[in-house]
Amino acid sequence: MVKDKQKLVVLTGAGISAESGIRTFRDSDGLWEGHDVMEVASPEGWRKNRELVLDFYNQRRKACLDVKPNGAHLGLVELEKYFDVTIVTQNVDFLHEQAGSTKVIHLHGELFKSQSTLDPSLVYQMDHWELKLGDKCERGAQLRPYIVWFGEPVPLMELAIEAAMEADIFAVIGTSMLVYPAAGLIQYTPDSIPKYIIDINDIKIPDLGFLENVTKIEATASDGVKQMTKELLSQLKP
Repeated sequence: MVKDKQKLVVLTGAGISAESGIRTFRDSDGLWEGHDVMEVASPEGWRKNRELVLDFYNQRRKACLDVKPNGAHLGLVELEKYFDVTIVTQNVDFLHEQAGSTKVIHLHGELFKSQSTLDPSLVYQMDHWELKLGDKCERGAQLRPYIVWFGEPVPLMELAIEAAMEADIFAVIGTSMLVYPAAGLIQYTPDSIPKYIIDINDIKIPDLGFLENVTKIEATASDGVKQMTKELLSQLKP
């Protein structure tokens, strides 16, 4: 790591992946692909119907195989030439890594990993899209999706908070700022640093009024990253 690079921390949400063709899980009616969220993204749903939960994430994995990073993902990789970039993502896809980002914190888990239901420290990289009943960890327990479900703690939240506290620049891309605890990350950033919020919709969050140095860019993720990059590079010392 080059010590004289400023630390750019970027929180990304579903909006950055939407341009690649990944549908956001939750529709306007609150359903995830026709399912109540608690059926497919909670410990209770898992206990009630493991087969349904496994199939839900199998279909998400299968769909991910046909998508590629878009201009926003690639633009963030380009910024690594000039900044020490850390991506904190709410997304469970692998598009940031596929684009070439070198430091990615997955707050809500990773779609192409599985986890032991007996020992949460046993996590496995998947080289295929299907996870089935009967697929077990080395200790003989059923494997589950490596996803942080509703009602579960967010193990990497403290790491993300540390990154936010150390940021010289902070950006939010493609997230409604409504899903906590991730939405609260911007509150941990130093008051004096520049903050960018990029979203195709005008985000109106009451708490933003208490934040300093906020630039809102109402644009797609790709166009917004271009605009932010232009501004950031113009401010770099020659």
